[in-house]
Amino acid sequence: MNVAVVLVAAGKGERLGAGIPKALVKVGGKSLLEHALISIQEFNPAQLVVVAHEDHLAEFEEQVSANYEGRFAIAPGGNSRQGSVANGLALVTEDLVLVHDAARCFASAQLFRNVASALSTSEVVIPLMPVADTVKRVSGSKILGTEDRSALRLSQTPQGFRTEVLKTAIAQTSEEFTDEAALMQSLGFEVESVSGEATAFKVTTAADLDRARGDFGARATGIGTDAHRFSESGELVLGCLVWPELPKLEGHSDGDSIAHAIVDALLSAAKLGDIGSNFGVDRPEFAGASGEVFVTETLKMISAKGYLVENVAVQVIADKPKIGPRRFELEARLSQVVGAPVSVGATTTDGLGFLADSRGVAAVATALLKVLG
Repeated sequence: MNVAVVLVAAGKGERLGAGIPKALVKVGGKSLLEHALISIQEFNPAQLVVVAHEDHLAEFEEQVSANYEGRFAIAPGGNSRQGSVANGLALVTEDLVLVHDAARCFASAQLFRNVASALSTSEVVIPLMPVADTVKRVSGSKILGTEDRSALRLSQTPQGFRTEVLKTAIAQTSEEFTDEAALMQSLGFEVESVSGEATAFKVTTAADLDRARGDFGARATGIGTDAHRFSESGELVLGCLVWPELPKLEGHSDGDSIAHAIVDALLSAAKLGDIGSNFGVDRPEFAGASGEVFVTETLKMISAKGYLVENVAVQVIADKPKIGPRRFELEARLSQVVGAPVSVGATTTDGLGFLADSRGVAAVATALLKVLG
């Protein structure tokens, strides 16, 4: 079959609140447009038309050219979604067309294939998803009734059509529809369906973007270690908690081995060096600083680079202090400082090394970061 894809990517993204066209917003280092092109490339249509925001045509063309190997064209967006689709269709020369929203950029190539295949016996085909929630019919704030959700479905894209039929239908209507299938059905065409995909959800709001970044965003991991010996005086600060029964750990700062290991793990994951290169003796303003200060400053650095902490795990290696009795308190405190879940484990060296006779404390931390942009 000679199938074209019209990728509608002209949305301003006002509800998303990103300040740029929605299709250019990034998830895991790739724009929504680039994510959409991955599946379209795998589907390999005979023709691709990308309907782009009219103020960013060059940028859209650059991204498509860099991420797509097939024949493509760029069309400017219209005053409405229907107008944008019409602009894209004007460039389509294939018999069949799949109209797809860039906001549903994680739809698989298999979904494209399923819709295209069903077009061999139907004039209009769309993917549908079951409704999981109970649906209420309302008037203002008053509930009028409960719908039978077994007979309801959620519509997705790509939606498949006979190209000339869809062109004619859009040209002849003055009414606006939320999707092309609704337009075709209003003109008496039968609409067939295939099973949709949970991953083909639409990125519309900031919450949707958070979901996309959680499900599809890139991850980065880092490992950090730190060890300090006990001094002769002072009060131990470990894991941003005070342990009054033991003396302070030696070091340029407060010697908090746990906090320092976490800092090294975070910096490692973000490719920002280590604690020494960022907060070493050449930075006198950090002399004597607490582990919490180091963690807080590190969080600012990784945030500026587009990372968010997903979780941290720490293993403490020491005879003293005993971590078990304060493990939950320690995890709660560190989670508060880091702003993400922190788990803490503890072990000893079984009589080996300088840690075996309670001369110091070592810690190993692993950090998992989420790439926001």
